[in-house]
Amino acid sequence: MTTTAARTAHDEPTPPLGAHVVAGGTTFAVFASHADLVELCLLDRDPAAASGWAERRFPMTRGTRGVWHAYVPDVGDGQRYGFRAHGRWDPRAGLRHNPAKLLVDPYARGLEGELDLGPAVYGHVLDARDADGLQLASDLDSLGHVPVSVVVDSGYRPTPSRPRVPWSRAVVYEAHVQGLTAHLAGVPSELRGTYAGVAHPATIAYLRSLGVTTIELLPIHAKVSEPHLLEQGRVNYWGYSTLGFFAPEPSYATAAARAQGPTAVLDEVKGMVALLHEAGLEVMLDVVHNHTAEGGTDGLHLSWRGLDATVHYMHDGGTPARFADTTGTGNTLDHRRTRPVQAALDSVRYWADEIGIDGFRFDLAVTLGRHHDGFTNVHPFLVALTTDPSLADVKLVAEPWDVGPGGWQTGSFKAPFGEWNDRYRSAVRQFWLADARELSHGRTGHGLRDLATRLSGSADLFGHSDPPLERGPVASINYVTAHDGFTMADLTRYDHKHNEANGEDNRDGTDDNRSWNHGIEGPDVDDADGIAALRRRSHRNLLGTLLLSAGTPMITAGDEVGHSQQGNNNAYCQDNELTQLRLDAVGVEADLLATTRYLLARRAELAALRPARFFLGRPYESRPHDGLDLAWYTEGGTQMTPAEWYDPSRRVLQMVRRTADAADPAVLLVLNGSLDVVDAALPEGHVGWELVWDSSWEQPDQRLEPFEDQGTELEPLSMRLYVEGAH
Repeated sequence: MTTTAARTAHDEPTPPLGAHVVAGGTTFAVFASHADLVELCLLDRDPAAASGWAERRFPMTRGTRGVWHAYVPDVGDGQRYGFRAHGRWDPRAGLRHNPAKLLVDPYARGLEGELDLGPAVYGHVLDARDADGLQLASDLDSLGHVPVSVVVDSGYRPTPSRPRVPWSRAVVYEAHVQGLTAHLAGVPSELRGTYAGVAHPATIAYLRSLGVTTIELLPIHAKVSEPHLLEQGRVNYWGYSTLGFFAPEPSYATAAARAQGPTAVLDEVKGMVALLHEAGLEVMLDVVHNHTAEGGTDGLHLSWRGLDATVHYMHDGGTPARFADTTGTGNTLDHRRTRPVQAALDSVRYWADEIGIDGFRFDLAVTLGRHHDGFTNVHPFLVALTTDPSLADVKLVAEPWDVGPGGWQTGSFKAPFGEWNDRYRSAVRQFWLADARELSHGRTGHGLRDLATRLSGSADLFGHSDPPLERGPVASINYVTAHDGFTMADLTRYDHKHNEANGEDNRDGTDDNRSWNHGIEGPDVDDADGIAALRRRSHRNLLGTLLLSAGTPMITAGDEVGHSQQGNNNAYCQDNELTQLRLDAVGVEADLLATTRYLLARRAELAALRPARFFLGRPYESRPHDGLDLAWYTEGGTQMTPAEWYDPSRRVLQMVRRTADAADPAVLLVLNGSLDVVDAALPEGHVGWELVWDSSWEQPDQRLEPFEDQGTELEPLSMRLYVEGAH
C-alpha cells in the first residue's frame, strides 16, 4: 500500500459525485460530512498481496457541503477503487467511521467482486463490547473481502427511441432477468438468464406474441445477499438488497461481458434496452431506494454506514443510536435529508437518460415520502420525480405501503403516479377463490360490491384528486399475483404456504393468501375427480378478470403458462427450478397461453375494456341516447338495486361498459361466482350481443350459441365476455 497526494486544491470547484473520466484523468467525489479525512484508494490486481490487491491511497480534499473530492491523472475506464473514511467511532451517537474498511462508492457505475462473509466485513468486533456495552471498532482490513468500485466510461450511446406506450394501452409483464430466459427455446445457452437473453429475438418474439407492452424487471441494481442467506448457502434471488444504485448487477450479464469488465456489463444493459425499444417494448425497473444491503444497526459495513451513517440512515432517536426500520430489512434510507433524496433522484435520472429506461416501480414507496410527521404525498422527492424534465415521459409506479406507522397508503399518491392496487388483488382472489371455498363448506361469501368497484377502476381509491377523477382508472396497477406471494397456478392448488425450502421453518411469507386448493392440497396428479379441470377454470377466471378490468393490468411472468413454485409464496432466495420459467408450453399450459394471448388481443382491440377516464354512471354527452357508460345487472337482466348490492349471498353480476365513441362496441362481462349452473337473461333493453369468450372453454377458439334474449346457462364459477353486434 502506498500513499500519494492527488491533485486537488481547496479553491477548485467540487466535481459531481462519483467517478467521472475527464481530460487527462478522472475526478472522484463522495459525500462524508462527518468524516475527518477520506482517502481515495486505487486498486490494481496483485496476486502476491494477501488481499489480492495493490492499493494506492490518495488523501481527498474536503469541498463544499461535506463532499470530498480528488483528481487523479492518467486514470480512466476500468480502474478499480474504493474509499476509506477516518473520523469518530461513536456508536452512541451513530458515528461509525473505520478506515480499516474499504467502502464502495454509492455513485459507482460499476462494481466487481463478491462479498466474502466474515468478521472483516463488519465495522465492529462481532463478539466484544466496551465497559458501557457499546460496540468496539474492528481493525480487520476488509480489502479483498468486499466488492470494489470500478470507473466506467462507456462510449456506447444507443439512439433514444422510447415506445411511449399510453397508460390506457399498457400491459405490464413483471419478470426476473435470470428466470425469464432460463429455459426459453431459441435463446442460446450462453445467453440464457442474462440481459442479452432478455433482448434475444426469441424472447422478443415471445413477448410480442403474448401482447404485453411493458416489461418490468425485478431489481437489476448491483446487490449482495443478506448474511443469514449466505450462511445457509442461499442468495437473494429477487435482488431487493442493493449495494449500488448506479451499477447494474454483474451476475446477470453474459460471461463474455463479465470477463471484459463492468463497462461491457453496462453496455449489455444498454443494448438490451435498445433492442427492446426497437421491438416496441418498454422497459421498467423495480428500484429499491428505501433501504440498502447493509442491514440493521449490527449489519455489514460496506458503504453508506462507513461514510456518513447518521445522514444516510433514519435513526430511532434513542441512545445508543439505532437504525429505524420502516422497511422490514433493518435499515431505512432517510428521505427527510437532502443527500439520500439527491442520490435517489440522480440514480433515476441516470437510468432514464443514459440507459433509456421507460419507467420505475418504487419499492415500498411510502418510505420515500416519509417526513418528520409521517408520509406526505407532497414530499420533495415525490414532487421532484413528477416535475423533473428528464422524467417527463417516464412511467412512475408506487408500491404504496411500507411496514412503518401509517404505512398503508394505496390511492394517496398524486398524478402521474400509478400504484400497485392491493385492494384489487384481494378482491379478485376473495371472489373467485376464498369465497368459493367458503361456499363449498356451506358458508356465505362477501357479496359483489368490492369486486364491482375493482372491475370499474377503483375510483374510491384513485378518484380523490384536484380536480376530481383526474388520475383515471389507469392509475390502478391491477394485479392478482406478483413476484412475492403465490403464483396464479398455486393460488388454485394450495390453501397454505409451503416455504420450508427457505430455511425459516415456514415462518416467512404471508398467511393472507385468499387461495383455494379446490379440495386437495398440492399439485395436479390426475383429473379423475375433475379437480384439475376446475383449477384450470379458476385460473382462467383470475386471468380473465385481470385482463378485462378497467385499469392497468400487470401479469407476473409464468402465470400465462401455469408456472408453479410448489406452494412457496416467498421464493426470494430460490435461484433454482422454483423460479426459473419454462415458457415453451404444451398441453393444458399451451391452452392457457393461448387464452392469455387471446384476451390481450381483445383488450387491445376493444376500447371499452381499457378506459382512460373513470365511468360516471350516466350517458356520454356525445351519445345521450345510447345508455349509461357503465351499468350493472343481475342474472335476471334487471339493473342492480341497493338491496341487491348489499346482499352478501349474491354471486352473479353483469357489467356493461361503453366509450364516448359510438363506433366502439359496448362490452358485457358476466361473472358467475356461484357453485351452481345459473340461467342468466340478457340485460334488459339490449340486443345483439355476441359471445367471444367463456372461461369454461379450455381453448379460446371454442364457440357457444349466440347469447339470445331468452337467456343462457352459465357454468359454475365461470365468466364470459360479450361484444355488442357482430365483431
